[in-house]
Amino acid sequence: MQYLYYVQQALVWIITIYWVYQLVISLCSFIKLKDKPKVIDKNHKFITIIPAHNEENVIGNLIESLNHQTYPRELFDIYVIADNCSDNTEKIAKEYGAKVFVRNETEKSKQTKGFALQEVLNKILSNKKMDYDAFCVFDADNIVDENFLFAMNNHLCQGEDVVQGYRDIKNPSDSWISAGYAIFYWTMNRFYHLARYNAGLSPLINGTGFMVKFDTIRQTGWNTNTLTEDIEFSLKRIIQGHKLGWATDAIVYDEQPVKFKPSWSQRSRWTIGHLQCLNEYTGELAKSAIKNKTLMNFDGLLYIVGTAPMFVITILLLLSNAVVYLSKQMSSAEFIINILRYVIPTFVIPIFTAIIIMIIDKKPIKKMWKGLVMYPVFLGSWLVINFKCLFKRDTTWEKIEHDRNVKINEVSEKEVKRSKNKKAKA
Repeated sequence: MQYLYYVQQALVWIITIYWVYQLVISLCSFIKLKDKPKVIDKNHKFITIIPAHNEENVIGNLIESLNHQTYPRELFDIYVIADNCSDNTEKIAKEYGAKVFVRNETEKSKQTKGFALQEVLNKILSNKKMDYDAFCVFDADNIVDENFLFAMNNHLCQGEDVVQGYRDIKNPSDSWISAGYAIFYWTMNRFYHLARYNAGLSPLINGTGFMVKFDTIRQTGWNTNTLTEDIEFSLKRIIQGHKLGWATDAIVYDEQPVKFKPSWSQRSRWTIGHLQCLNEYTGELAKSAIKNKTLMNFDGLLYIVGTAPMFVITILLLLSNAVVYLSKQMSSAEFIINILRYVIPTFVIPIFTAIIIMIIDKKPIKKMWKGLVMYPVFLGSWLVINFKCLFKRDTTWEKIEHDRNVKINEVSEKEVKRSKNKKAKA
């Protein structure tokens, strides 16, 4: 039993050190940095790429928001990948002025966003007449703030070549599920991406609303194979010693599931993708951390270690507590206290953290009260998903239906009104 005690204490220290490190980095989100100086003053040429599979209900709103960018219209093209579509996605995209690449992929394993991007980007790169400086990727259900490309061009001028934009939610109060996503992304935006950007570490690209300079993939093409192509690409950049950028002022509004079943399916896919990245890149991340001896590389390693490995360590710690308690080497009070040490940081503190972030970033707290109350359930279901995916991994891509008909001016008007109300109260 003494050996179990030593193992238990080792696990406690591992978890404690890991979360103290995360807390310290998170506090860097409150640092105010001066704008980076420009290394070049240029209006770059962009191509915006939209992978879309049967998205006739929402694709028009996205293209419309891109058509109303403040950036010079002649300096960007809109490209829709009609990926194995059986609806009017192609027709609607063309009506709104987008160029369309029709993709018909019969192999199930390649019917994914990552492979769609790979095929189209490699085709663009092989075109000798290609004169684009960078590309931006959006999901078909998105709508984009009018200053998105202007902000991304500014980051290009500052010398950043891969930049993630601020991923907001266009339907945060539709249900407790969509509210859970909103709270999760608002927390990640500030305490992960912004914090690391301020600390001189590397954020990650996050599925949609990101920009990549073509020079970064000119030699290798877009080469990803996992279900989380965004995380995979980010980790490969970090392994090479490159920091990714973060643009709070490049805002994209994403639609999130409102029902539990599609949310379960989506988060399962993300978890499996993380496990694929864990298997594929942990060794390379460790080697790069040793070779480069930078905190940025070490932080990238901690990101992937903080997924399944940290989850397994936590489970082992809880099980060891149960064994010690059942062997009557621990009192009931001590056992309850040890459980609360896990439950409170995992399910309770995130609620208060979210409220603080919503106040600072001027998010609508009143409309989100159901989401805040149910946030522990949202997080708890994700833990169940993590546990399930340790043993059962279905890599089939399942489509998430998008039908939330929200235009960019509707979101913009709400943001302006909320900002005015805040100023009036102040």
